[in-house]
Amino acid sequence: MKTLLRLCAGLILVFFLGFFLAGGREVLRLETVGRVADWATESVASSVARSDAATQAPADGFTRVKRLLFLRDAVDERMAAKKIVSADELPDELLKAVVAVEDARFFTHPGFDIEGIIRAALVNLQHGEIEEGASTITQQLIKNLFLSQEQTFARKAEELALALDLEMRCSKLEILTYYLNTIYFGSGYYGIYDAAHGYFGKDPKDLTLPEAAMLAGLPNAPSLYSPYEDFLLAKKRQFIVLDAMVRHGMISESLAENAKIEPLYLAH
Repeated sequence: MKTLLRLCAGLILVFFLGFFLAGGREVLRLETVGRVADWATESVASSVARSDAATQAPADGFTRVKRLLFLRDAVDERMAAKKIVSADELPDELLKAVVAVEDARFFTHPGFDIEGIIRAALVNLQHGEIEEGASTITQQLIKNLFLSQEQTFARKAEELALALDLEMRCSKLEILTYYLNTIYFGSGYYGIYDAAHGYFGKDPKDLTLPEAAMLAGLPNAPSLYSPYEDFLLAKKRQFIVLDAMVRHGMISESLAENAKIEPLYLAH
């Protein structure tokens, strides 16, 4: 219980720090307080489909507070306009591949990965530039759904606060499912449904291990790794994913080696 309370306190502190740095002081104005009072009497369950451009639009202080307090509703609102593949239609190999290459400690961290942050900082210091990121799958989902791409302390603080909040409201499987349904896979394909059909002409549940591993490797640099743009580079990325799965004990080495040499047939 004490751990949960400390986590909540940290969540609130980080959020409001980023909130105020981003210009959130307006929420304390009398007219904003009045808006909160009026809005609190209304239903928060309505879903309005929004474009990807609107998703990335900057939010005012009122919207930030509403989003934090009712994050699950905000997520459902964003997901309502998307083609959703449910968790039971996602093959286990795909889930493992994504976790292995994107966020190996996904099932154990609270929304952010301290070890990953330290490792990325050391790598970036060594190279003198940004070579490696430290965002978790949860943070990437939050950014894709709600935030802009700007690299500011305020935006990162809000991303962290919302990621911690989401981890307390949703299961890991739900978060991973949301992520796979929103991420960009290159060649104009957003979400795992379009990617599976666009690249391999099949439903996600029918993906093989080699296909799942290739798709899992695309979001890191979708325009670069798309097999329609550069098949050899996409194949090299698939090898990296399979090796990561072996390294983290998700598949055997022999299974990975067989997957590497299995032919892949693209839909186009």
